[in-house]
Amino acid sequence: MEWKFSVAPMMDWTDRHCRVFHRLMSRRARLYTEMLTTGAILHGDRARLLAFDASEHPVALQLGGSSPADLAEAARIGEGFGYDEINLNVGCPSDRVKDGRFGACLMAEPSLVADCVAAMKRAVNFPVTVKCRIGIDDQDPESSLDTLASAVVAAGADALVVHARKAWLNGLSPKENRDVPPLDYGRVYRLKTALPDVPVIINGGIVGIEEAREHLAHVDGVMLGRAAYQEPWRLLAVDAELFGETAPYASMKDVFEAMEPYIVRELGSGTRLHAITRHFVGAFHAVPGARAFRRHLAEHGVRPGAGIDVLREAVALVRERQSTSLAA
Repeated sequence: MEWKFSVAPMMDWTDRHCRVFHRLMSRRARLYTEMLTTGAILHGDRARLLAFDASEHPVALQLGGSSPADLAEAARIGEGFGYDEINLNVGCPSDRVKDGRFGACLMAEPSLVADCVAAMKRAVNFPVTVKCRIGIDDQDPESSLDTLASAVVAAGADALVVHARKAWLNGLSPKENRDVPPLDYGRVYRLKTALPDVPVIINGGIVGIEEAREHLAHVDGVMLGRAAYQEPWRLLAVDAELFGETAPYASMKDVFEAMEPYIVRELGSGTRLHAITRHFVGAFHAVPGARAFRRHLAEHGVRPGAGIDVLREAVALVRERQSTSLAA
């Protein structure tokens, strides 16, 4: 199983349209859904929530929950839809998540998290992984992370993804929790040293492929979050720089041309153009015409009935090609 490079699960961002876009830039990146709660999957519109395009593989389903039975059933459903991995969220610090007894607050209940992992492992025949923080609130990250990791590995977890910050559930907003707690990459490195046979993936504050390569000297994998979403052109360098393989496309203009059949198909099934193009805002970086590209999508992509011509017109406003060499 390959976790060398992945794009983080991000609420309201990594939906199925975003993942198809990201896949066009890297054949090797592992993609993750937004977090879906067990309640939504067990009682909601599964076809809408869990649908994904075949091109997205390998793609993992991230779950939020704390009931072993419910997580096991949701994992079974995810396996039936064809996902390649189940990832349990033990890192999200939002109030809604905390009130529902899942996310980062579960770092205070490592034995429950282990029970959840064990239940999912019994239910499915593919990897079950855990994404967590290094600790919460007044926990000592040296002991809290080791305790959680030991528990879930003993329960059968196939890999650990660690956001290298604490989450402060009392006193910081979810937005602040993404930036204010200091990063401690060394803590994740020490976890890897303690778990030589378990894949450990590092996440948090990593902004480019060069930085990712530096982390790979210490851990098994790197997960990019906001940098991958806000500046998706960085993904053009992943396959060449991290896997020694030819990039799928040489430029962002090529990516958008390759994206057109998917967009046309989605428009034909009733998807609004803006639901897809909203993920394109950061596609061009320091390129003449990038601002005009964003403005055209913002003004015309939201209109009822907007079609593929809007994207073509926006891309035509960009006067230079974005090269895969932009890896920093």
